[in-house]
Amino acid sequence: MSGKGSPAASRRKGLTLTDVLVTVVVSLVLGVVYHVWASVSSIAGLLFVQSDELVYGMWFAASTLAFLLIRKPGVALIAEIAAAHLEIAFGSAYGIQLLLYSVVQGLAAELVFAAFRYRNTSAGVAGLAGVAAAAGSLLADIYYGYVAEYATWLIVLKYSLRAVSAFVIAGLLMYGLAKLLEKAGVTQSLRPVDRKEYDALDG
Repeated sequence: MSGKGSPAASRRKGLTLTDVLVTVVVSLVLGVVYHVWASVSSIAGLLFVQSDELVYGMWFAASTLAFLLIRKPGVALIAEIAAAHLEIAFGSAYGIQLLLYSVVQGLAAELVFAAFRYRNTSAGVAGLAGVAAAAGSLLADIYYGYVAEYATWLIVLKYSLRAVSAFVIAGLLMYGLAKLLEKAGVTQSLRPVDRKEYDALDG
C-alpha cells in the first residue's frame, strides 16, 4: 500500500506550529546560555593566544540541537536567528550584527543537513554542521573587518580552534544532549513516525 496518505507521510511535510514553537523554546534556552557564555569565553581566553576560541562552538549550538531534536528543514536557521534575538534582548554590545551572524551561521549549518537530505542525524554530521557554522562566522568576521589586521598564522590558529570547538560543542556535545532528551521521551511528539512503527501496531 502506498504511504502517501499515511499519518507518517503527512507528518513529514514541512514545519508545524509545534515544530516552530519547540525550536524557539530551544533557542531561548540556548540564548540564555549564550549570554552567560561570554563570561566563560573571557575566562578561557586567559589560557593562551586565541584560547577563547576553544569554547566558541557553543554559539553554534542552537542550530544543531534544534535540528537533532526536530529533524526538519529550516529549524537550524530559525534556531540561530531566535537565539540571536534573545542575545540582543539581553543588551548584547553587538546588537544588529548578531542577526547577520545568526543568518549566515544558521544557513551554513542548514546546508550541511540539506546535503544529507535531512536524514542523517549522526554525531559526525552534526559536527560538520557546527564546522560549517564556524565557516559562516568567518565570512561575517571578514565582512566586518575583524581579521583585516591579523597575521596569517593568527588567522589559521584562531579559526582552526573555532572549527574544532564547533565540531566538539555544537556537534558532539549537542548530539549527546539530544540523545539524553530522546531517552527521556522528550522527542517522541516532535518527530515523524516511521512506517514500521505503524506496521508494528497493526501486527
